[in-house]
Amino acid sequence: MSSVPAAKVGALRRLRNSPGARRLFFFVVLLALWEGLFRLRLWPEYLFPAPSEVVTTLARGFVDRTFPIGVLGSVRRLIEGYALALFIGISLGLLMGQLRWLKETLGLLVLGLQTLPSICWLPLAILWFGLNERAILFVVVMGAMLSIAQATEDGVRNTPPLYLRAARNLGAHGWRLYVSVILPAALPSIVVGMKLGWSFAWRSLMAGELLYALPGLGNLLMMGRELNDMSQVVAVMVVIIALGLLTDRLIFSALENRIRERWGLLQQ
Repeated sequence: MSSVPAAKVGALRRLRNSPGARRLFFFVVLLALWEGLFRLRLWPEYLFPAPSEVVTTLARGFVDRTFPIGVLGSVRRLIEGYALALFIGISLGLLMGQLRWLKETLGLLVLGLQTLPSICWLPLAILWFGLNERAILFVVVMGAMLSIAQATEDGVRNTPPLYLRAARNLGAHGWRLYVSVILPAALPSIVVGMKLGWSFAWRSLMAGELLYALPGLGNLLMMGRELNDMSQVVAVMVVIIALGLLTDRLIFSALENRIRERWGLLQQ
């Protein structure tokens, strides 16, 4: 007789400790607060839409293919710019981590340029390339590259000296030392830089698309603002957040777990 209540208690305890259940509860509470604020009428409806209105806008945007076209346009530009930023940033970071004179010169410039908001590159990009996709690509690259380069350089610099001495004693030198010891030791820091670069790339892309009328999520944001359609603005924000979470889940978190597993740091 007592086994049934005990089983129920155990199931409830497992459900309570489940990350998925906690996340579901959090978002249900968040939606309830959102709906409650909407019903209080603290702001006009056209400035603060209800959750149901945003869901309707999302559904309508996917049915008429407005959102899929915008997502494809933005993601294409993002991948192009991010891939180029990844190549340049990791290459610069590896060089700065190994060459002291480069760290003391170019490294100082990279550190200083990181303080510039991405939108500061837009006037320069427009003057150099014109108001076109190349200008947006330039802004995306500059927004993402610097953080990737800095994180890569930090990872190389923070390679434990014990690893280097042990590898040299075993006969690893030059390129072999770099590939077998330094690069694997720097990977956790490089992945952190990749995540930061991805987020900065998104911000840079949105800044560029808000100014240049190209098929993309930034253009949909601008259209929502011009039409006073706040439900579309919030819907586009939800799409961007969902894309960010999906990318982190499928790529960056998986990569981090793989690295932690290799180093024996993954909790069972």
